[in-house]
Amino acid sequence: MNGIVFKLNGKEVASKSDHDKPLLWVLRDEFNLMGTKYGCGIGQCGACTVHLNGNAVRSCLLPISQLNGMEITTIEGLSKGGTHPVQKAWKEVDVPQCGYCQAGQIMTASAFLEKKPDPTVDEIDDAMHGNICRCGAYHRIRKAVRMAAKQ
Repeated sequence: MNGIVFKLNGKEVASKSDHDKPLLWVLRDEFNLMGTKYGCGIGQCGACTVHLNGNAVRSCLLPISQLNGMEITTIEGLSKGGTHPVQKAWKEVDVPQCGYCQAGQIMTASAFLEKKPDPTVDEIDDAMHGNICRCGAYHRIRKAVRMAAKQ
């Protein structure tokens, strides 16, 4: 494979994009994965959050050149059919209003719970702090993260 080679949702892929192109645009333009959203472009809103080797990162800030040999998981690769505990809790609580930020919220929450499976409310608030929801669904987001932690 030529280009930058990495695992994307469990499958080895190669990107031929310019090395300074942000992962967000590689995912959307080259791999047609539209779940990762463009929000602010400066890593402040969290709409573009994906997992890089299991850690939640902002894909709008991550140049493709840094991904050789890495493992990327997007919302499309988090689970088959929305069966991840965080996705199930999101549905149960009926978190989304407009839904634009939700993929980033879910990706942040799932990476957080992988490292901290029994968090306090304050720890949840700290972990989710960088993800902006313009609709103000923070109470439901917190409730869904707590529910997912108990599953």
